Amino acid sequence: MKKILFIKLFLLLLVFVVNAQKGAETQVKITFLHVNDVYQFMPVDGGDRGGLARLLTLKKKFVAENPNTIFTLGGDTISPSVETRTYKGAQMIDAWNAVGIDYAVFGNHEFDVKSDVLLQRMKESKFQWIGTNVFDKKTNKIFADLPPFVIREIGGVKIGIIGFLLPETKQTSSMEENLEVQDYCELAKKYVPMMRKEGANTIIGLTHLAMNQDKELAKCAEFDLILGGHEHSLLQSASNHTPIFKMTADARELGKFDLFINKKTGRLEEMDWQIIPVTNKIEDAPEFSTVVEKYKDLLQKLAEPIGMTGVELDATSFSSRNKETNIGNFVADSYRNATNADVALVNGGSIRADLTYNPGVLTKRDVLSILPFNNPIVKVEISGKTLRQVLEHGVARSAEDNEPGRFPQISGMSFTFDVSKPAFSRVTEIKIGGQPLDENKTYTLATSDFLVTRGGDGYTMFKDTKILISADKAQKDSDVFEKAIKDSPNSTISPKVEGRITRIGQK
Repeated sequence: MKKILFIKLFLLLLVFVVNAQKGAETQVKITFLHVNDVYQFMPVDGGDRGGLARLLTLKKKFVAENPNTIFTLGGDTISPSVETRTYKGAQMIDAWNAVGIDYAVFGNHEFDVKSDVLLQRMKESKFQWIGTNVFDKKTNKIFADLPPFVIREIGGVKIGIIGFLLPETKQTSSMEENLEVQDYCELAKKYVPMMRKEGANTIIGLTHLAMNQDKELAKCAEFDLILGGHEHSLLQSASNHTPIFKMTADARELGKFDLFINKKTGRLEEMDWQIIPVTNKIEDAPEFSTVVEKYKDLLQKLAEPIGMTGVELDATSFSSRNKETNIGNFVADSYRNATNADVALVNGGSIRADLTYNPGVLTKRDVLSILPFNNPIVKVEISGKTLRQVLEHGVARSAEDNEPGRFPQISGMSFTFDVSKPAFSRVTEIKIGGQPLDENKTYTLATSDFLVTRGGDGYTMFKDTKILISADKAQKDSDVFEKAIKDSPNSTISPKVEGRITRIGQK
């Protein structure tokens, strides 16, 4: 019996080996490595997570295992960050060149810098940028004369890669007037069949879209895989049989996707994936030290302490864009106090750190990471009626899947909103200084110039307001924030959630 059992096991093993050999003969394995929304090359979370030197170590490991490896970036890296205020994103290009990525799609914050700066960063890049739906009306071409898609032959098969940017980029960045973001769905319908006609039977969408938009994209054309970004959350979904993946921000994870493609047809037959935490257990690649050395003076300056926090500070993107936070309250208070305004409003998307800060020292980097845009804080006169419109706009998208950067953090007022009600009729109660809002009364408001003069995050209702402190005479947001910390007793802050914003209704 033992002999018969051994023979059966041997035959099963032989069948397995033969099938594996057949698979190896008929398929090519191509590995995609993916990250998105990476704003700094040094580790985050107190050094525990992220860091591009660690990312390079992982990349070398996986390339050694499979030379047919492609590394992609799902947008948002040139801005915003503390270092970009000085180097205009050059530090991130140096870092990505050291890592050796292959393709990057534009994120909305690539357009925080002027076009000439972005073009210079692209010129310095040793990798290919993709922005299929970013159109330049001056040239009547895709921005920077980029190709609409890329076809990469690797391992004997052709992979098609196409990239799409968030339609709301005009409202969430400083994109110039001659640039426009075209319909990603229409362009997918146009270009994906062209890619297949040119022999690319495996199509990868590299996107910087909201998840609901990625799902729509998958229904517009036949994709095999969508690798995205934008939400700063670890997300996995599928639409129209297309898997969709996004990592959290600042390279806290690396997505690894092994695609098994039929050598004869070029079609994807199988896929394995793995989400790999990038932690302090991973050694820094020594080759990356040249990047750190180049920027060490600024890194040392940013480590200087400027105060303390006595409580945990919630500066995560999810919280800042969905509910009242203690850091949102403190920043809004600093705006109001610095301008002697009745009320203040901070768009949640301007709070960028995406971290929680434990009680302890706050450094220059911490302050600038929370408010990296260097926006002037202006003061305007606003009617109670318009103020209601402002708050309605701020919560108009709060029932959607994507986290709205327009969500208001406030000072000097409180309000209640019901997400079960239709957009622009959700705010059920507003109080100013503890008193009900008077729609016929005039109030003074402190907020970012990005909202007032540029209509950022769609705040177009400020266009007719009277400006009392203009941008050219205004203090910058991070300066106001830093001064408020230093002026606190013993330079220690302990902000609280006070019930300024009450959310009711479903999700």
